[in-house]
Amino acid sequence: MRYNEISHNSHPHHTLKLGYTQVPFKCDGCKEVGIGSNYKCTICDYDLHSHCALPSPTLSHPFYTKCSFQFLPRPPGTVARYCNACEKDVTGFVYHCNACGFDLHPCCAKLPMMLDDGEVKLYLYRKVSAPCLRCGRKGRSWSYRSTCKKYNLHVACVKEMLVENWHELYSNSVGSGGGNGGDTSTTRRLDTRIPNLKGTLETHHHQKSSKGKVKKGCEMAGLAVQFVISAVLGDPTTLIAGVVGTLLSK
Repeated sequence: MRYNEISHNSHPHHTLKLGYTQVPFKCDGCKEVGIGSNYKCTICDYDLHSHCALPSPTLSHPFYTKCSFQFLPRPPGTVARYCNACEKDVTGFVYHCNACGFDLHPCCAKLPMMLDDGEVKLYLYRKVSAPCLRCGRKGRSWSYRSTCKKYNLHVACVKEMLVENWHELYSNSVGSGGGNGGDTSTTRRLDTRIPNLKGTLETHHHQKSSKGKVKKGCEMAGLAVQFVISAVLGDPTTLIAGVVGTLLSK
């Protein structure tokens, strides 16, 4: 169930209103980057992913069939913890399994097992044997893989792309008045800060394909990247305007 306005115990002084933004924000719950649907206090500039604002008290995950994850407002204990999905630090809201000690960021815990727009179909895997389009390595964190098995992208690598550019993304959005209004010119500028994967994608396809197939392969890989970025940011229904064009532009 979704609500247009909620009260949240992490921000008790004001209500949070459901909104939508085309520019990145930092979630004050899990401390991770977000985009798309969010709950926001306009008075305090306090933001929560929808998954963080309306969490499930407990959840199970098909990758960990013996685990029962409990939602916590902060990581348990005093030892630094990391997310078993993306391998990034856990510093805020978290799903934790007491029995196994596993941790998942709320958005990682809710990553769709499949992303499908009718043309590109990606499945979430705990591990894949093929190299990642971003880092070129195998294994590591959870990955999205296309049905054709040509396109693989680590969840961790998507987060690295976002973290590497977070400060400039944030500065640009603040400087241009970006926010829930979804200014498209701001969005285009922000899109150009997502690292260009064109060289990586073309190298991957030149090994086996003709020039025409390279272009088509890059377009498909670009769509794959776009879907995964949207899912990792907490809103798999969000397609960041112009991402494919800026990733693959000459």
